Amino acid sequence: MMRDLIILGTGVHGGEMAHIVERINRQAPTWKLLGHIAPKATERTEFAGNPVLGSVETFDAILAAHPAALLVPDNEFPKSVPLPVDRLTNLIDPNSFIHPTVRIGKGCVLYPEAFVGLNAVIGNRVFALGGATINHDDVIEDLVVFASKVTLAGAVHVETGVYLGQSCTVRQRLRIGRNSTIGMGAVVVKHVEPNSIMVGNPARVLKMKA
Repeated sequence: MMRDLIILGTGVHGGEMAHIVERINRQAPTWKLLGHIAPKATERTEFAGNPVLGSVETFDAILAAHPAALLVPDNEFPKSVPLPVDRLTNLIDPNSFIHPTVRIGKGCVLYPEAFVGLNAVIGNRVFALGGATINHDDVIEDLVVFASKVTLAGAVHVETGVYLGQSCTVRQRLRIGRNSTIGMGAVVVKHVEPNSIMVGNPARVLKMKA
């Protein structure tokens, strides 16, 4: 039986997520995509070939109108909007490798070619673009974003709200402090303090966030 699904987002990634839904359904009919919810007020009624059901301003009314629908947010949907955890689901492309021992939270999105290894733990609303590698025993807290081709070695701990830039690499057994940003192509070889912006090879602190 197909489940009703609403994508939270009308940006580039929301459109790509709609295609992941199609890819999943080709393998096994799983999702009936009802449409998208925009992150701000909009007059659009269509996006990526699907209905725009409304915006965050009408969020509660949309959920009430579709009580059986599950939700999956893109990485840019406002974090200030409280989402009902019991209605969040995950969207995982069929061309990803997820080891059976992996634990994944709610509201996560994994693009094609993602690799999640033995005993990895992923929190809620983690968003990983294509080719992201989350190796064995990694712990990823909530609201972490992986740009394309990020590589984490084993036993890395990434705290809440971290952004990992395209093709960055993190050495094994390191901790990335909450709300940090790791720049594109950076090579992290030591622990990262919270609220850091890291760039370069080896990665150094560019500045601290306010």
